[in-house]
Amino acid sequence: AKMTQNSVMTQDVIKEENLRDDLRYYFMSPCEKYRARRHIPWKLGVQILKIIMITTQLILFGLNNQLVVSYKEENMMALKNLFLKDYSGVDEDDYSVAVYTQQAVHDSLFYVLDQYSQFGRLSVGPISYAEDEDGKLLPLTLCKEYYKRGSVEPSNEAYDIDAQLETVCVTHDPNTTNQQKTQNSSFFDLDFYRLVDIKITFQLRGINLQTVRSRELPDCYAFFVTITFDNQCHSGKVKIFLDIDAQSCACRNWKISGTAQKNTHYLLVFDVFVIVVCLTSAVLCTRSIVLAVRLLQRFSRFLHENYNRKVCEDDQSEFLNGWYLLVIISDLLAIIGSILKMEIQAKSLTSYDVCSIFLGTSTLMVWVGVIRYLGYFQKYNVLILTMKAAFPKVLRFCCCAGMIYLGYTFCGWIVLGPYHEKFEGLSRVAECLFSLLNGDDMFTTFAQLKDKNILVWLFSRAYLYSFISLFIYMVLSLFIALITDAYETIKVL
Repeated sequence: AKMTQNSVMTQDVIKEENLRDDLRYYFMSPCEKYRARRHIPWKLGVQILKIIMITTQLILFGLNNQLVVSYKEENMMALKNLFLKDYSGVDEDDYSVAVYTQQAVHDSLFYVLDQYSQFGRLSVGPISYAEDEDGKLLPLTLCKEYYKRGSVEPSNEAYDIDAQLETVCVTHDPNTTNQQKTQNSSFFDLDFYRLVDIKITFQLRGINLQTVRSRELPDCYAFFVTITFDNQCHSGKVKIFLDIDAQSCACRNWKISGTAQKNTHYLLVFDVFVIVVCLTSAVLCTRSIVLAVRLLQRFSRFLHENYNRKVCEDDQSEFLNGWYLLVIISDLLAIIGSILKMEIQAKSLTSYDVCSIFLGTSTLMVWVGVIRYLGYFQKYNVLILTMKAAFPKVLRFCCCAGMIYLGYTFCGWIVLGPYHEKFEGLSRVAECLFSLLNGDDMFTTFAQLKDKNILVWLFSRAYLYSFISLFIYMVLSLFIALITDAYETIKVL
């Protein structure tokens, strides 16, 4: 019986020592694990390879995306110069051109129609009229929106308006310009006191040939152009807007020779390797999480059986490594982004913005994940430890400061919005105040206020001085003090 008892005690000691070794091994750095058990740090190697490949992939996609963005922006500028009469090359505030006389409105309107009719002879780019499935040119649509009935006599301060809106549209074929103006002459008799706006819409087709230089297959584009004559204010100023919705699509009939086609195949192979590396990384990190959960269960069972105690929440959180979750999420985003990128390169998808969000976020997370490995070195771990220590206090502090910030945001919007361009919308107010909080563009904010209303001018001074004084001298100083206090505590430890 005594030998059996000794044998049981020996087994318990062995189990405890094995558990101690496993716990000690789990919290080691990759280098310490290699020295202890000669286990090759596969996860570290995969992460290094993944960083290189994902960053390379992002740079290649970013360079191509820049060509797409510049193509759209330059086409927007070209169309404004082609279709807007007296366009200076720079937008006035948020609109392109403004006209102030009835003759100028008619001239600008007919100018658009004339330019559209001879567009094929004007444009220097590979862009032309859109055609339907039968090969016919899609016409330009011209719509005017106006009050159903109305009479206005400003001299007698009298008006009679039916606020119900009516819309009348005509189409314009580029091949029959003069006939359209004659047949629809009544349409161009504009009662400006009833007119709300005029909208001209038409479609164009273009091909982005500049991607050939980067050995990429060119995209075809559909440009949905809208030119708006805005008279909603009825202030004597008609604003003219030109907006473009550019949608890329795969070209139906194309043939290309040279290296572009080969280069596309190489990029597709590279993207497949990225997906394989990300899948490997996700599998290794998932395996580590599963092993960590099993180790936590062993540790919990050991404490309960031998000491009748439970593992506290802080100790449980040490086993559940948040870095692994970050890596898995970044892997999933990178895989989705790579698939979208392959679809874009194969010209079966054109969602550049969605793809860039996935690739950009995954790259951000991958580089942030590198901090985990630097954290194994005490001198490099200061940032992470300081953030962990300061985060709860900073979060509570930001909640309190945020209430004051929101109060200033709403107050500035309602009072200063009509008199200051930086306070015209809630989001613009929040951005302006955040800039002031960081000491940016202060004098311009003070100087740009229109001082026609002395009461508003005095209020603006009290508003800006109080906000800057409160947030820079008190709120920001306390915010920095919280982080400094956490850093001092970590440094002592």
